[in-house]
Amino acid sequence: MGLLDRVKQNQTGVPVPAAPATNGPPASTPYAAATAIPIARPSAPAAPAPPMPSPSSRAATNAGGEMTPAFTAAKVQIHAKLIEKYADQIDSSNKVGVREKIVELADEYFRSTAMTMTKADKERLVDSVLDDVLGLGPLEALLADPSITEIMANHPKQIYVEKSGEPTLSAVTFESERQMRQVIDRIVSLVGRRVDESTPICDARLKDGSRVNVVIPPIALKGPCLTIRKFAKEKWGPADVVNRFRSSSPEVMTFLRSCVRARFNILVSGGTGSGKTTLLNILSSFIPETERLITCEDAAELQLQQPHWIQLESRPPNVEGKGAVPIRELVKSCLRMRPDRIIVGECRGGEALDMLQAMNTGHDGSMSTLHANNPKECLVRLETLVLQAGQDLPSRAIRETIGSAIHLIVQQSRLRGGVRRIVSVAEITGIKDGEVQYQELFLFRQIGVNSEGKAVGYHTATGLLPIRMEHFKSEGEDVPESLFTPTPQPPPDKLY
Repeated sequence: MGLLDRVKQNQTGVPVPAAPATNGPPASTPYAAATAIPIARPSAPAAPAPPMPSPSSRAATNAGGEMTPAFTAAKVQIHAKLIEKYADQIDSSNKVGVREKIVELADEYFRSTAMTMTKADKERLVDSVLDDVLGLGPLEALLADPSITEIMANHPKQIYVEKSGEPTLSAVTFESERQMRQVIDRIVSLVGRRVDESTPICDARLKDGSRVNVVIPPIALKGPCLTIRKFAKEKWGPADVVNRFRSSSPEVMTFLRSCVRARFNILVSGGTGSGKTTLLNILSSFIPETERLITCEDAAELQLQQPHWIQLESRPPNVEGKGAVPIRELVKSCLRMRPDRIIVGECRGGEALDMLQAMNTGHDGSMSTLHANNPKECLVRLETLVLQAGQDLPSRAIRETIGSAIHLIVQQSRLRGGVRRIVSVAEITGIKDGEVQYQELFLFRQIGVNSEGKAVGYHTATGLLPIRMEHFKSEGEDVPESLFTPTPQPPPDKLY
């Protein structure tokens, strides 16, 4: 039963059916629209409030306690009093002030009911009401946990989280489908998007850049489905990829740095959740700060470090079905904005043709990501995406464009146990017999699986030299031939 349901029951005396308390499939309930909470600026400055708990302590407190009947009743009454007394004073930007009002109402409730509660439970109660009013409800505890990388709410009563690459069932659930809809509407409204029965699928993002996907009934049969790919609080760099996560070897990262600075056109290929966007962020850190960069994305995720950076984001159609700005239009528009490099967050359709044409017309050093299992399939999929542009181009013309525009394919994969590795670095060598040719320069050799069930192996060069060694020299990049010497298989204790 949601908070507003309980408030309604308390006011009218009419019982409202409660939602099941188990962490399994929800019962079939009518589809309810979310109810917005009125927001207004405070008329007077808020008084000093108790210090806000840290995110880590919030995560431990919210996720730890049990929702007893007394706790739930207190939460409902305090929330109802807050709306009744301060509905026109709740300011979403003044979180400390709102929290102070909740603490005041909680103390008043405990005095009037002679109810006792431990200090930890009081903190959990205040945080729970605050999260419902201003935050994302029960998801706030999961978002505050730095060990969680993905949140997957299959339906209101079943939420999985990913830790260290492995999904596990969380004890956290929504109180009702209504509460989950309120959280979803709050998320999508922040980026000017909407989700309803007419448009039941939506991509959005949180303030910190976390990627959000929403699917609601009638498409989702068990209730609203919410997936959040969390944005890392700390900015990872090349050293983290090499030393901390072991996703790459020093030789591979050194070569990729030279390729970016030598203005190679690079495609980062991989499956869902393999780390393509993270790797693209890291590769972009090698771009000189003097260059003008423009990024085009469906949902803004890239976090470039250069000061001369313009960020463009696509827009879905409005209620009338008009006003849509697809990513292809963004790519066309940025060609008139004098970019040195264009970075497309992900190629999913006809924008692939515009990106290839940009790479062939003076925008060397551009980058993008693409879903594919290996470099060969990446080339096939890229050709398919170009055909979606509707230009009715012959296959030979498309392949010649790909062969001249793309210089390097970096294949990122998520291996067994959730480990992410750069498994291949392939150089496009040209066209032969009507087919795009490539050669692998580096690869990851998987040897087996360790005791933890995670794939282990090592990175090595293939022994082949890039055909563009002269281009490296002309761009002032020193790429020694010793970099491409194959690495012998290390002993078992040195595998990663």
